[in-house]
Amino acid sequence: MSTPQQLFFLMREEYTLLFYMQCLLLGAIVGSFLGMVISRGPRLAQADSAVLYHLSFPASHCHHCHHSLSWWENIPVVSWFILHGQCHHCGEPIPRWLPGVEISCGLLFVLMAMVFHHPGDIMAGWLLVSFLIILSVLDWQYLLLPDCFTLPLLWLGLLFNTFSDSVALHDAILGAAAGYGFLWALYWFFRLAMNKEALGYGDFKLLAALGAWLGWQSLPYICLIASCVGLLFAAKERRLNTALPFPFGSYLSFAGLWVFICYHYGG
Repeated sequence: MSTPQQLFFLMREEYTLLFYMQCLLLGAIVGSFLGMVISRGPRLAQADSAVLYHLSFPASHCHHCHHSLSWWENIPVVSWFILHGQCHHCGEPIPRWLPGVEISCGLLFVLMAMVFHHPGDIMAGWLLVSFLIILSVLDWQYLLLPDCFTLPLLWLGLLFNTFSDSVALHDAILGAAAGYGFLWALYWFFRLAMNKEALGYGDFKLLAALGAWLGWQSLPYICLIASCVGLLFAAKERRLNTALPFPFGSYLSFAGLWVFICYHYGG
């Protein structure tokens, strides 16, 4: 066993509380970065090969007054409360989903560390959490599921199952194909039968990515949970009989993460 692995297991077994606090802090920091990525989502969706440029430039700033943020305005969660949820310079409200993303990411990082035991599996879980948070909020806020996130997530799922015994690789490949094909067929059914576009191509790719991570056997559960939760939210917001766009990708992300956690925790 290598020294890094020894240190990891020592931290986990002997200093459990400190270990989980570190995971929480790391998740909140990553969540702060994810918030920046999400806020630049519309621009990223239009980018071709300049994704890294759009992520790194310009520096974090207020989207209303364009003032560059100081270090103390970038502290995860804490800064939002210090600033009373508004820009320190122009008073523009800071979206509440930003601290929500930071808190959620921190808690989910802890959960992944509790579910998995091997450091490689934990980091894979963190990657999945990060991508699904980005995609769920992007779809909820902007109705966007950009290829620059869905396609890497798909390939990461196949890569994960190549080196992990979690899901057989042939099941992961079949899951990716079946996930895309099922929603593609559903899309064309609604379009031809009802002249209505009920889904977007980003939804196809997201379900394909989840199939790559969890295998084809998980797809019925993901679709069922996403549909039920989506219908509940739609009923609450009175959107069942309207022509308003429906962020199905957000519910797919939630359902995929739920099934992923239940599958591995149960295993």
